[in-house]
Amino acid sequence: MKKPGCEIALGHKPLLIIISGPSGAGKDAVLALMKESDITFERIITVTTRPQRAMERDKVDYYFVTTAKFQDMREHGELLEWAQVYGNWYGVPKEAVKGALQKGRDVIIKVDVQGAATIKKIVPQSILIYLVTPSAGELENRLKQRSTESSADLALRTKIAAEELKQLALFDYVVINKPGEIAQAVSDILAIITAEKCRVTHREVASL
Repeated sequence: MKKPGCEIALGHKPLLIIISGPSGAGKDAVLALMKESDITFERIITVTTRPQRAMERDKVDYYFVTTAKFQDMREHGELLEWAQVYGNWYGVPKEAVKGALQKGRDVIIKVDVQGAATIKKIVPQSILIYLVTPSAGELENRLKQRSTESSADLALRTKIAAEELKQLALFDYVVINKPGEIAQAVSDILAIITAEKCRVTHREVASL
């Protein structure tokens, strides 16, 4: 996707885009495929105390830190937002977001619904996109296929996903990630970004 001409003509400022959705919706896969597009953006890597999974890379998928380090970052105001999810802490490094925006780059952050709500309060101009599967059954199948959760964890994540759907009104857009159609989900997100670039009254992120 090329940079839309309206962005150049209207001189739009960089966007702060929040991608959220339940575990198993395919957020990481979508973001990985987005990197292959022509659109330029900065993905902010989240800090977490969660144990690193076999296929994950430190400083690429997450910054994996100890609980003590995480609390130190929080106490020193280094996190834009933080939350405890499934017993582990997650946070968004503030300076990484601020630095990317100052360079004029669009910023994309992947967070849970709680984190999305917090960022929206701090930065009302942010754009919230909810990525979801076509059905609860499809979500459960995806969670089972990745084999990273126990039966109890699987039940908990499925329950929380149902609760999160009740907060859909918090978001600006919803994108459905259908089986075998991840490219379409990416195309939908890129179309949203283009539409936002073409707004007459654009969103300008205030200083963090």
